[in-house]
Amino acid sequence: MAPAPVAGAHRIGEKGCGSAALVQVRDALGDCRRCKLAGGRTTLVFGVGNPQAELVFVGEGPGADEDREGEPFVGKAGQLLTKMIQAMGYQREQVYIANVVKCRPPGNRNPEPDEIEACEPFLRAQLAAIRPRVVVALGKFAAQTLLRDTTPITRLRGRWREYEGIRLMPTFHPAYLLRSPEEKKKAWEDLQLVMKELGQPPPGR
Repeated sequence: MAPAPVAGAHRIGEKGCGSAALVQVRDALGDCRRCKLAGGRTTLVFGVGNPQAELVFVGEGPGADEDREGEPFVGKAGQLLTKMIQAMGYQREQVYIANVVKCRPPGNRNPEPDEIEACEPFLRAQLAAIRPRVVVALGKFAAQTLLRDTTPITRLRGRWREYEGIRLMPTFHPAYLLRSPEEKKKAWEDLQLVMKELGQPPPGR
């Protein structure tokens, strides 16, 4: 049984929601204590953006900036993601952004299997509520979780996959691109495939 709505749960018009279906997901998540990440979080980071978005980006989990502000991808990696979104011909507000886990792993470590297992149903429910045309999975945790495939991201990226009838493009996480800027060209190639799928004109046209 889903927990009762709690104080601070998102309502229509608040950050991260905007549709009745997403509100239901947020209310079901509640003041989540389903895994050990809850004990160290400042803020639960649900998601942000257009609840009717045709394009959704899924990352790994919140960092320190996201934990403080309650919004995914607001730190340095988030600034790069915003530039990537804009280069594709969108504004950040036009897409939806979420993470596999909704609470910050301590020290920005990788999320552990039990933590992903506890949070995954809510990510899947978010995607079911939005029903985008395309999901971009940012990094191995997003891609491997949604696809249930342990293939390395270096081999997954750039190749179309299907998730619940939705086109899914795996690519590198912006945080990885900050550490390895030489890989930005490959990520941009992946995003151009997404643009083509969505009928976005090539840059400069």
